[in-house]
Amino acid sequence: MGLYIETRVRTDLETLWERTQEPGRHQRWDLRFTEIAYLPRAEGEPRRFRYATRVLPFLVVAGTGVSAGERHRAGGDRVSALRFASPHPLSLLAEGSGYWRYVPTPDGIRFLTGYDYRPRWGRPGRLADRLLFRPLMGWATAWSFDRLRLWCERGITPEDSRDRWLLELAARVLLVAAPALAASLPLGPVPLAAVPLTVLGLAAAVLVPPSPRAPAARRCLRTPPARHREPRLLATLEQP
Repeated sequence: MGLYIETRVRTDLETLWERTQEPGRHQRWDLRFTEIAYLPRAEGEPRRFRYATRVLPFLVVAGTGVSAGERHRAGGDRVSALRFASPHPLSLLAEGSGYWRYVPTPDGIRFLTGYDYRPRWGRPGRLADRLLFRPLMGWATAWSFDRLRLWCERGITPEDSRDRWLLELAARVLLVAAPALAASLPLGPVPLAAVPLTVLGLAAAVLVPPSPRAPAARRCLRTPPARHREPRLLATLEQP
């Protein structure tokens, strides 16, 4: 798969399953979605859903998908798979597929995802995806996984962890901006002193570890293990 994200969550399997499979809870922690809702279905039909992302205050990009899950597997792990597509002309993601695995270990649950998608807009879309959108999607997925981990392990709600992250981000920006702002003031020797202070502020903003109570994408594994494959369940799903 094109993108791989993994974290370890120290919680029980049922809690993690519920907070990832129930749409109302899923949309609280996943930065990639503003809204997720199951669609009506007849008995025996696969589970279909609608997702939406608010790109701008006045622009919402939506799509649909189909999903399936296996809760009772011989090894004690669980898996869910999905395929999705968006007909919206402003959605760079035309269609894609992915999966989640839940693997119990003595030190918590390995929660991991692999997914890929086909960008639209031809060659310009593929270039924009490779240079900007795909790295952003990887970061957003990892950040969201750590946000979920904080909710399950520490009881920090997704809303609170988002606010903590925003405060931390503002502090890091201030570390860099304050010396530059001081340099713009008519305070004699301050502009000369502001140069090394700006360098120190930038180094601190980048190198200081994130707060243990705020989500951070860097805590997640982004490289799949050597022996890694998609679940067979994914092949059973049709396109939405």
